[in-house]
Amino acid sequence: MNIFQKLVEVRKAVPYLQKSQQGQQYQYVGSSQVLAAVREKMDELQLLLIPSITDKTLHLSAIEQFNKDSDKPFKRTTTYFTELEMKMTWVNAEKPEEKIEIPWYAQGVDIAGEKGVGKALTYGEKYFLLKQFNISTDKDDPDAFQDKQEQSKPKPKPEMPSTELIDNIKNTANELAELRGTDPATVFENLKIKDLSKLNKQQAEQILTKLENWFKQAQQKAIETQK
Repeated sequence: MNIFQKLVEVRKAVPYLQKSQQGQQYQYVGSSQVLAAVREKMDELQLLLIPSITDKTLHLSAIEQFNKDSDKPFKRTTTYFTELEMKMTWVNAEKPEEKIEIPWYAQGVDIAGEKGVGKALTYGEKYFLLKQFNISTDKDDPDAFQDKQEQSKPKPKPEMPSTELIDNIKNTANELAELRGTDPATVFENLKIKDLSKLNKQQAEQILTKLENWFKQAQQKAIETQK
C-alpha cells in the first residue's frame, strides 16, 4: 500500500471515540486516549508521524487579584500563552521517500511558565489526529453512534416490479372486474392505486396477493349464488 492507502486504513480502524475525561464543565477526549486508539494501527502499517515546530510566539498576561476593601493586589500571577506553528509529516516507513507534510497550529496555556510548549504539543497532536482521521467524539455511546451512521447511509433504491408481475396484476384485476360485473378502473380505485408504474416490487406483490384473495372470494360467492 502507498502512504495514502495506509492513512485510509487507519481512518477505518477508529470511527468513534467516547468522551471519557471530565473537565470542570464538560467531558472531553484525552490526548492519550486518541494516541492509543490509532497507534496500534499505525505500527501495523508502519506509518510514522513526525511533528516539528516551524515558528513560536509567547504571550505573557499578568493577572492581579484584589480584596474587596483594598486597592492593593494581594496576589499576582502571570499566564503564559504559547502559540506554535507546526508541520506534521507522515512517513511511510516501508518507503521513506513517501511523505505527506501538513501545516498545523497548536496553543497551550500555563501559569508556571515551563509547561506551555508541552501543553501546546499535546493539544496539537491530539486535534491533528482527530481531524486527520475524521474521528467523531460525540457524547453518544458507541452503539448509538453506530445507529446514527447506519441511518445516515443512503438507502438503496427499491427494486422495481417486472413486466410479468404488472401484467399479472392487470389480468387479475380484469378477471375480478368481470366476475363482479364492474370495470378494472373500479377495482383499482378500491385498491387506491392511480398509477401502477409507481409501485415498487414489494408493493406490487402485495397488490397481486390482495387481488388474488378478492378473486377467490368473488369466485366462491358466485358459486354459492348459483346453488
